[in-house]
Order: sequence, then C-alpha cells, then structure tokens
Amino acid sequence: MQPSLQQGQPRTQAGAPLLRLDDLSITFQTDDGPLPAVRNVSFSLPHGHITCLVGESGCGKSLTARAILRLTPDNARLDGSITLDGQDILRLPPRALRSIRGRRAGMVFQEPMTSLNPVLRVGEQVAEPLRLHMGMHRAQAREEAISLLAEVGIPSPESRYDDYPHQLSGGMRQRVMIAMALACRPDLLLADEPTTALDATIQGQILRLMRARSQERGMAVLLITHDLGVAAQMANTIGVMYAGRLVEYAPARDLFAHPLHPYTQGLLRAAPNARSRELDRLPTIPGSVPSLRSMPGGCPFHPRCPQAMPVCREKMPPTIAVRQQHNVACWLHQNSA
Repeated sequence: MQPSLQQGQPRTQAGAPLLRLDDLSITFQTDDGPLPAVRNVSFSLPHGHITCLVGESGCGKSLTARAILRLTPDNARLDGSITLDGQDILRLPPRALRSIRGRRAGMVFQEPMTSLNPVLRVGEQVAEPLRLHMGMHRAQAREEAISLLAEVGIPSPESRYDDYPHQLSGGMRQRVMIAMALACRPDLLLADEPTTALDATIQGQILRLMRARSQERGMAVLLITHDLGVAAQMANTIGVMYAGRLVEYAPARDLFAHPLHPYTQGLLRAAPNARSRELDRLPTIPGSVPSLRSMPGGCPFHPRCPQAMPVCREKMPPTIAVRQQHNVACWLHQNSA
C-alpha cells in the first residue's frame, strides 16, 4: 500500500518554468583533492508547482536546495546552470543575488536555532525582510510580522513578537522561520525539512499553509523531505536522490504507482503504511549511502541493489525517459526508452 496522494493538488502551469537546473554539479575542493557531492542534477519547477526531493540523509538533497541561492560552503565549486525566471543564478554579482534572497526566493532551513539570530527578537527578524525588500516603515512591518506569526499558528503573536529565539520551543522557532520565508510573498520557496520539529497537528497546518500559498500566489515550492507520506500529500513531482544523483524523477502519482529504480522501490517498501501493523519489522534497504570519499564505481547503488548486473559495477547509467515525464537512471530500463 502506497502513501495516499492528496486530492486537489495544484496543477502545473503552462509556459517557461520559474526555476531550471541543468547539469548542476557540486564539488568540494579539499586538501585531498576534489570530492563530487552532487552530479549532473537537472529538473525544472513551474509557477504554482510543488516538487519534493526525497532520499536518505547524505544523498545531496539539502545541498542541491542551498545551491539554488548559492548558500553552499566556500570550498564548494558549482558547475552547470541554475536559472530563476531567466536569470542565471551562478553568474549573478553579489548585490543582485542579495535582492533575490528573501524577496524572489525564500528558504526555510532545517535547524531554526542556528538560523535565527539569538540576540534579536523573533518579530524583528520576521519584520526585517519586509523593511529591507518591501520598503515598509517600522510600524507597518511590525503589524505585518504579527499577522504572519498568527498565520503560521503561533499563539498570542503580539506578545511573542518580542520574544527571543531561546524563549520559544523548537516547533515555534521553525514556524518563525516559515513566517520569515513567506514574508515577502516570494515566487519560490525552498523548504528543507520544514516540519521535522513539529508535532503531527502543527505539521499538517504548516503543510496546508504552504500548499495554499502555492495555489493562491502561484508560488513554486521545492520541498526537501525524507517522509514519503509528506511527499505524497504535497508534491506534483518527486525527485529521488541517491549519492548525489537524481536517480528517478516523475509525476507523484506515476512514481508511487510505477516506481522504476530499485532504490525508489526500496524506499516505498520501507515506508510505514496501514499494513505495517501486520509485520514484526519494516523492510529495510541493506547497507548505507556511501561516503563521498569511498564512492563505488559504476552505479553508486549497486552494492545495495538486489537486481545489480555486471554493467552496474562498471558504468554509470545515463538518465533516460521511460514514460512521459518519467525519467530514471538505471541499467534495468535502458531498453525501455
């Protein structure tokens, strides 16, 4: 049984995509030589569309999202292209890039305690992008910030405006981050595990809020998650990443109904569902994601793959379109294109 897909999901709008990644590669320059972390990732994201990137920890999901706003570490080299509404992000000067961060594209980070300024009141941090990018005066920005805090489910937002981050719970800090990201009505929202610290009730509220804003404003959302249930609920399109590669990319319904890559199949088998109660243990994928320093040759998944063939150990499979909008990088499907 697959995670149930949300009814009434936003539909892809026609026209040029808002965001496009073409052969994005991220390599860390180290004393021991270059370490490829993300390799040849390509996908597009239209207005009003939600794409989820899923996969185990360490597969490159968060790094890919951070690269879109050039928030990668100083020793990271970015190759390929990232285009946001026609602008090549990798070639923008710093000043132009600052005008995009927070205004055209907002980001919710995975760890709010390290992302919020500990010595500034949380309300002032929500109000700051409104003053910086929208030109609001202090009183107007305060009023809008309080409204945003209420919108993301923070009780007594007028009094919470003056709290410092350490005075809030982890879930409330995460909601402050979401309010900051939505403040300037961005065209693109990058959300890195935005509901990890929240209980199930608040998680549902935040996901519904993100989906509603996407539908109302035509805001595109790139959602990073390890939770296939969240992906099923939210996504138009799902990209499955493994060891820095996008191994499968498809419309959500097609991916859940017809997963092609053995890694995707393994993730779905391991996902809890209604039948899980009948099992003593959930199925697992043996082994773990390889480290950057010990990446196997050929397809990086072959040491864990139950269907590995000799060619899998020798050559990296190219990405092919097996069905309309359903791409996979796997030797099992090279004759299916």
